Amino acid sequence: MENGFKLLLSCPSGLSSSQVSVNFDESYDRVPHPDIDLEKSISEIWDQRVQQSTSLFNGKKFRYGGHSGVEPHVCLHLGLTDYRTFVGSNLNPLWERFLHPSEDDCKQCQHTSSPLGNGAIVETSDNKILVLQRSNNVGEFPGYLVFPGGHPEPEEVGISSHKCQKGLQNSELINSKVSQEMFDSIVREVVEEIGVPAATLSEPLFIGISRRVLNVRPAAFFFIKCNLESTEVQQVYSSAQDSYESTKLYTIEPSELEKMASKMPGCHRGGYALYKLMLGAGK
Repeated sequence: MENGFKLLLSCPSGLSSSQVSVNFDESYDRVPHPDIDLEKSISEIWDQRVQQSTSLFNGKKFRYGGHSGVEPHVCLHLGLTDYRTFVGSNLNPLWERFLHPSEDDCKQCQHTSSPLGNGAIVETSDNKILVLQRSNNVGEFPGYLVFPGGHPEPEEVGISSHKCQKGLQNSELINSKVSQEMFDSIVREVVEEIGVPAATLSEPLFIGISRRVLNVRPAAFFFIKCNLESTEVQQVYSSAQDSYESTKLYTIEPSELEKMASKMPGCHRGGYALYKLMLGAGK
């Protein structure tokens, strides 16, 4: 199950920031579960985690609430959630009890936090793909192989709640800022985790959203070209800002990704599947 995935949205032609819009609205926030005891377990699990690790921080996250449109333009529906609710719902040992019986993905996941993560398939100038091995210091999937990534951050665009969103003009401005954060954040993550300068990276192309089967965790994936060779990337990786999150950087041929993908969490295996669809469309 940890390697299983579902593709929620595929954009094999690769969409630029002008082709991806966002509807940020509280209607896409999580719906509390009617089981009061299950709801209480969110706080209980978070309190236990904080006691185990005082460094835990309850930051705001964007919640994936679906999408509309098809290529060449899609609109992402995003609400607001936080890391505490993610730990207490998606990462809850009883996470399957949070699922609502429905064939519709958004209805099925309406009671889970489901923060939208991100990941990047980064291709070097000598056509190698960058893959990280996660350290044992991370909260999820220590030791697994992943593409560089993290989360778009509401606080980067001044969002701490829905109260800041009043009036049509302000809503349009916020939607625009959130849409840009989708693209800015993945560049930030690559720079911080790999150590390459932002100036060496192309504008990201959005290729879709995957969700792992285990605890229904969604992630948006992007394709980025880097104008450094793989040996140069390895040199800068040693001084990456967030190098503590990983223990090794692999620079591999695209043909070798199939073997690596079997050691990835489901959402990143989904990212690889989206990349293959992109390659197929390019051919």
